[in-house]
Amino acid sequence: MATEVATETVRKEWNDFKSFAFKGNAFDLAVGVIVGAAFGRIVDGIVNLLIMPIIGALTGGLNFDDYFLPLNANVTATTLAAAQKQGAVLAYGAFITVVINFLLVAFVLFQLVKVSNRMKKAEPPPPPAGPTRSEELLAEIRDALKDRNPA
Repeated sequence: MATEVATETVRKEWNDFKSFAFKGNAFDLAVGVIVGAAFGRIVDGIVNLLIMPIIGALTGGLNFDDYFLPLNANVTATTLAAAQKQGAVLAYGAFITVVINFLLVAFVLFQLVKVSNRMKKAEPPPPPAGPTRSEELLAEIRDALKDRNPA
């Protein structure tokens, strides 16, 4: 008896889980998160490997990620990684890289939404639910005139 109840409970839990996990919304969300993570890595590559070197060249050939302000007198390093080992630093160059990364992602997603909206077919307007009040009045007038003047 107890094993039957346990088996039934497990079966019910499994069915509940399947209905949740494979519903359109939950499954689509999972796919979206995975694709978003892959897309984020592509954008990181574009920003860090293509855009930031160009900006670095325009700013004197320095690595933009290595722009920082030491917050401690012990920090004497010239690269961010080494400076962080020596003490507290304000890594504003890395922050600017993250902001540029965000702006690029937001712009690309904006363009994708625009293209997606253009590709959607315009849905025809729904048919009228019934005659409007003025149409009903006109029909009553017509019927009243027919009743008065049978032809």
